[in-house]
Parts: sequence; C-alpha cells; structure tokens
Amino acid sequence: MAAHWKNVLVMLLACQGLLMTSTYNEEEDVPEEWLLLHVVQGQIGAGNYSYLRLNHEGKIVLQMHSLKGDADLYVSDKTLHPSFDDYELQSVTCGQDVVHVPEHFHRPVGIGIYGHPYHLESEFEMKVYYDQTAVKYPLDAGSYNPEDMEINLKQFHSTEDESQDEESVFWTILIAILKIIAEILFWLYD
Repeated sequence: MAAHWKNVLVMLLACQGLLMTSTYNEEEDVPEEWLLLHVVQGQIGAGNYSYLRLNHEGKIVLQMHSLKGDADLYVSDKTLHPSFDDYELQSVTCGQDVVHVPEHFHRPVGIGIYGHPYHLESEFEMKVYYDQTAVKYPLDAGSYNPEDMEINLKQFHSTEDESQDEESVFWTILIAILKIIAEILFWLYD
C-alpha cells in the first residue's frame, strides 16, 4: 500500500514539474508583435507587496516568472497599490503569471507583486511588452458608426479579460489541488 502511494506522489510531482517547465518555455515564445520595454527583477518577502507603476500607453503585456518561491501579480487602473482585495486584473499561478493590460486602462496603472506566505522569500523576473497588434474592424464608408465601434471595443476587452481570468483560475486550482495531495501524502508518510 505504501509503495502505491509513493508511486502516486512521484507521478504528481513529475506532473507538477512538467507543468512548470512547459509554462516557463512559453515565456520564450513571444509573438513578433510584442516589443520588449523593460525587464524587472526583484525579491519579495512572504506576505508582502512590492509596487510598480506602469505609465506606457497602449496594450501592455506583463509576463512574470517566479524564479524562487511564488510571486503573484495584481493590476489596477483605479489604485496604485493593488492587492488581492482590490484589483482589476490578476494572475496568481505557481510559475509564470501573465496579465494583458488593455489600452483603455487609465494611466498610470498600479502593479502589485505579492509574495505568497507559503515561501519565506520569492524571487521574480517580470518582462514588460508593448503589444503592437491592432484591433481591426471592417469599415464600410456607409456603415461606420462610432457608437458601434465603442461597443465592439468594450466587448473585445471584456472577452479578453474573461478568458485570461478563466485560464488563471484553472491553473491556480490545478496547482492548489496538486499541492494539497502532495502535503497529504507527505503527512501520511511522516
């Protein structure tokens, strides 16, 4: 029976390692339309926040990788000190966190980096990209209506934000389940 649980634990840890490795490799595959603006590296203590301010206009992509520990990303155009209680966009995965900041966000945009309390210290590297892709709308001379374009932009941005949130929630739940299973298995063998 104990051998069976050891095999299950090894498989779970291997899966988690593969997930983290595949997530890290995605970081290297950035679209040609993304222009690298900044690379920020830092450390954050458990349960603490570090704040950055984004002034660049346009569509911005924040791509953060936790090099050690687990740093989470919170973004807001309403406050310069976003947190897990007050944010517009978030990414709280174990590994790579990505947030697409829409161009309609008011500048400056507040960026909060949170050090997960499970780790004494977290190290991160965040790459800031300018997304040069433009939203294209078919414009016929007789059918152009500025109000329709505004509605389309709002729908586009809300769909983009919703899909990002859904993906982030999925990975967060999956990693949390794997951590819980690993902790239970370690507890059983102590």
